[in-house]
Amino acid sequence: MTTETRNKILTYVLKPLSWIYGGVVAIRNWMFNVGILKEEKFDIPVVSIGNITVGGTGKTPHTEYVIDMLASEYKTAVLSRGYKRKTKGFLLANFHSTPESIGDEPLQIYNKFGSRVKVAVCESRRKGIRELLKQYPELELIVLDDAFQHRYVKPKVSVLLMDYNRPIYEDHLLPLGRLRESMHQINRADMVIVTKCPRDITPLDFRLVQKKLDLMSFQKLYFSRYIYGGLLPVFPDDDPYGVSLGSLTSHDTVLLVTGIANPRGFVRYFRSYPFKVKVHHFPDHHNFSRYDLEELEKTFNSLPGERKIIMTTEKDAVRLSYNPYYPNKLKPLTFFMPIAVNMVSGLGSSDFILDLKKQIDEAE
Repeated sequence: MTTETRNKILTYVLKPLSWIYGGVVAIRNWMFNVGILKEEKFDIPVVSIGNITVGGTGKTPHTEYVIDMLASEYKTAVLSRGYKRKTKGFLLANFHSTPESIGDEPLQIYNKFGSRVKVAVCESRRKGIRELLKQYPELELIVLDDAFQHRYVKPKVSVLLMDYNRPIYEDHLLPLGRLRESMHQINRADMVIVTKCPRDITPLDFRLVQKKLDLMSFQKLYFSRYIYGGLLPVFPDDDPYGVSLGSLTSHDTVLLVTGIANPRGFVRYFRSYPFKVKVHHFPDHHNFSRYDLEELEKTFNSLPGERKIIMTTEKDAVRLSYNPYYPNKLKPLTFFMPIAVNMVSGLGSSDFILDLKKQIDEAE
C-alpha cells in the first residue's frame, strides 16, 4: 500500500470523527455565547495566552515574555492548570516544588521569575484566581497560561498564538488535524501572534498570512521569533564540561533529547551547525523512566565523535534535572539553551507590549 493510499484511507476514517468533535465544540461555544454556560469577570485585569492548536505554538516562552515586560509595572501572578502534575487543587509554587507537584512549565516559570511574580496551578481557573486574590489582594494582573479554551473566565485581553510553520488555515479539527476548535474561533482573540517566524520572513509573507487569517477590525496581528541563548548546564553542581556550540566541529556529535510537542524548529537550529546531530524524541511532557534513561545512555555511548554532548530543550531540562534516574556519567555532558521571544519589527502592529498595556489599563 502506497503512502498516498494510506493517507486517503486515514482521512476517510478520521473525517467523520472530526465532524463529530467539531459539532461538540461548536455547541459548547454556542452555550457560552448565549449565556447558558457562564463566563466570570474579575475586577483585576486577566490576560489569557493560548492557542487553538494542540501543542507547540510557544505558549510558555510568550507567557515568560509578557511577565518579563510587565512584572515591573504590575504586581503579577501567573496561573496554569499544571499539565501532567500528580497533585490536585490549588498550589502555589515554592522552593520545594517539583515537576510532579506543579508541572514542568509552571516550575520553569517559577525558576525564572519566582522573586518577581506569584506562580500557581489549579484545574479551575476561576477557583485559582479567587484563591490568588484571597491570599494576595494587592495583585494588579493575572496571566493565564494556555487558557483560550477555558471560557469560564472572561479575560480582559485574550492573546492567541499560531505557529508560522503550522498555520491554522491549513489544518483540520481533531482527530484529522491538530485544531482544538474551528478556525473562525480566532475571532474571540483580541491579539494574534504568529510565532516561530523564520529570519528571512518578508512583508509579502506578512500580507499573505494577514489575508488568510482575515481578522476582524479590532484584532491586532503581530509576528515573533525565538532567540537562543548560550549553553547552560542542566546539572550545574556536577562540574559541567566546558564547551560552546561554536567550538564543536564536524568531528563532534550532539545528541538532541526532546520531549516537546513540536521539536522541528529546535532540531533545525542545530542542524545548521557543522557537527553531527542525532535526535532522540519523546512525547510532549514525557515522564522519563529509568528504562528511557538507560536507553539514552546506550545511545549516547554508541555515537561517534571526538567530543559528544547532550542538548535538550529548556522545558525538558526542568524534568531531567529532577529525575533521580539520570545517569551520573551524563550529567556533566548535558546542556540546554534558554529561548527568548523577539517581536519582529516592521511586520504587523507596531508594539505588542505597548498595545497590551493599553488594553490592560483601559477602563471597563
